[in-house]
Amino acid sequence: MDLQVMKAGAMLKKVKSKSWKKQRHFRLQEDGQTIWYKSRWAGTSHSTFSVADVEVVREGHQSEVLLSVAEEFPADLCFTLVFRGRRGNLDLVAESPSEAQAWIRGVSKLIQNAESMDDKERVDQWIWDWFQKADKNKDGRMNFKEVRTLLKMMNVDMNEEYALHLFTLADKSKSGCLENEEFVQFYKILTERKDMWRVFQDYSRDGQTLTLAELKDFLRQEQQEGERSWEHAQELIDRYEPSETAKKQGAMSIDGFQMYLVSPEGAILDPQRLTLNQDMSQPLSHYFICSSHNTYLMEDQLRGQSSQEAYIQALKRGCRCVEVDCWDGPNGEPVVYHGHTFTSKILFRDVITTLGEYAFKASEFPVILSLENHCSVEQQRVMAQLLDTILGDMLLREPLDGLVHQELPSPHDLKGKILLKAKKIGSLEESETLTDEATDEVSDEAEPESPSAENLSKSKFSRELSDLVVYCKSVHFHSFEYSRLHSKCYEMSSFSESKARKLAKDTGTEFVHHNSRQLSRVYPSGMRTDSSNYNPQELWNVGCQIVALNVQTAGLEMDLNDGLFRQNGCCGYVLKPDFMRNDDSFDPERPQDRDGYTSLQLSIQVISGQQLPKVNQKEGSIVDPLVRVEIYGVSQDQAKQETSYIDNNGFNPLWNETLNFIIHVPELALVRFVVEDYDKASRNDFMGQFTVPFTCIQPGYRHIHLLSKDGTAIPLSTLFVNVKISEVTTEV
Repeated sequence: MDLQVMKAGAMLKKVKSKSWKKQRHFRLQEDGQTIWYKSRWAGTSHSTFSVADVEVVREGHQSEVLLSVAEEFPADLCFTLVFRGRRGNLDLVAESPSEAQAWIRGVSKLIQNAESMDDKERVDQWIWDWFQKADKNKDGRMNFKEVRTLLKMMNVDMNEEYALHLFTLADKSKSGCLENEEFVQFYKILTERKDMWRVFQDYSRDGQTLTLAELKDFLRQEQQEGERSWEHAQELIDRYEPSETAKKQGAMSIDGFQMYLVSPEGAILDPQRLTLNQDMSQPLSHYFICSSHNTYLMEDQLRGQSSQEAYIQALKRGCRCVEVDCWDGPNGEPVVYHGHTFTSKILFRDVITTLGEYAFKASEFPVILSLENHCSVEQQRVMAQLLDTILGDMLLREPLDGLVHQELPSPHDLKGKILLKAKKIGSLEESETLTDEATDEVSDEAEPESPSAENLSKSKFSRELSDLVVYCKSVHFHSFEYSRLHSKCYEMSSFSESKARKLAKDTGTEFVHHNSRQLSRVYPSGMRTDSSNYNPQELWNVGCQIVALNVQTAGLEMDLNDGLFRQNGCCGYVLKPDFMRNDDSFDPERPQDRDGYTSLQLSIQVISGQQLPKVNQKEGSIVDPLVRVEIYGVSQDQAKQETSYIDNNGFNPLWNETLNFIIHVPELALVRFVVEDYDKASRNDFMGQFTVPFTCIQPGYRHIHLLSKDGTAIPLSTLFVNVKISEVTTEV
């Protein structure tokens, strides 16, 4: 019923701000997957989006924009579509509560359906989508001219004769047109995987199926599964084999083999490493912690919009350290924005309310609230009061069990807790009453973030706020020697990227040792007014836990961050390697000096690509793809190699090229696969990427499911590779 209402269409108000509210005609298209909308004045132009891009529907006034118009539009008319990735929300107002409910329930149901689809259904949906796009005259049939257009849309530039040959094979009715089932047949011929067929043939004696024993041999020899290969072989047949006959014979057909290899089990990232699988009972200083800088910003640091939505996005993607820049606001209420710039302001109260609501939706482990405090003592007292009343029991106010230990508590001990990181008057051990005190600087980021930043020297810090700081007391960094002799485990320092990089280069071993006991936070240079990022890898190499990035800015640096924190249940905490947690002297510049050092050879055969995305949407343009494999880790491991490019084929390019790397510190290495559209005249265009920690790679024949620049999945877009990892016996 709800879907029928959506298909009939409705006039909904699209709201962007208090002053921008416009009527738009919205309608669910016949495919049940695409929402179409236009203004009545737009002539023939319109916009569409796929329901698959919508992550969730929020009901009522659950966005800043709809809250701002709450007096004008009651909650029962309002709803928000929240998109995946960095795309902005769509805030809508219906004409009646029943209409709003129909759209809320309808979109929620479609999201649920999309998420519960199995691989076959997803492929079927994808084929149907293409059929709809290419059937220009909407007669439910496709002539050869329409098929030629479709091939270009699908990123394949096929020889006309060969295309006609495939078309004729699929046209069983000999009508000169492909109807629905015939088109599915055409698509199957088109997507036949010769690369996978060859692998299948290597292990199948009869060329038709893999027996249980043959599949076990494949899993043991190619997929490096060792002893578990026998029972796993039976599991895979049960799970992926579509033919009941083959199942009864305990065998796997090429269809089942293909379904296994494109499933999560056949992916390059070991699905077991995706779950929460690490020891969470070690001190906080023993983990890398997913961290956001200037969390309140949606865009750049000069004119960008400050928004609670930015906090929701950061927390949803697993950030466990968020930043709040606080300044005196009107009416005695502190505000959050990027000081001395044109960024918009939001209330501190609203930020803390959002934090309380979303802190533990993606992960149950502690959130560190990094306070950049530029407020007067009076407004600091207001901040303390707001933190206390809004966060309630979530806010950690005193040491666990009332004792101060020699090391920090663990993420497990601090589950469901929000920790305040700020200056503190006196030490944690002191219990006597303290008064407000002058500190060297109240703001933690000593490096001015903008040329006109004021000197905050000798600002007053309020006792009420100070009392809420427990395990994250901000202190000035003097030297590693000073910290070793005088610092407490709950004291932490912040470093600008340039200071941290210098320390990492000059005194890497000492930095690693310091970070085994205390937390360090690194933040981007104040000169990065466009909210660009630095490479986090060199700071992880010395064990810095809180390497804060502008998560609103897509690119290589965020790919690395997403890659590292994709493991361990995306919980925002990744256990550091043991040699960074104990008293070993690990020097990232001389990894071979470490006890038990062995280097590994990583060999990646890039076999093929499937359904790579178009870069240029012009109808006639086809990509010339190449694959680059990039290694990020200690400086000796940094490396890049690429394949040649394939002319005019983004649909099923075949490379069969092998790239080799030596990895000295596998525990710190990240492997990034990048696909680009080659251009001899200018810079190559980015098409997709996937970044995986070296320790999470599954060897063997694997698919890499590509992500967009935004970090969202590109449906059916994959690379097929063969990965071999071996010990290096003699140094190469």
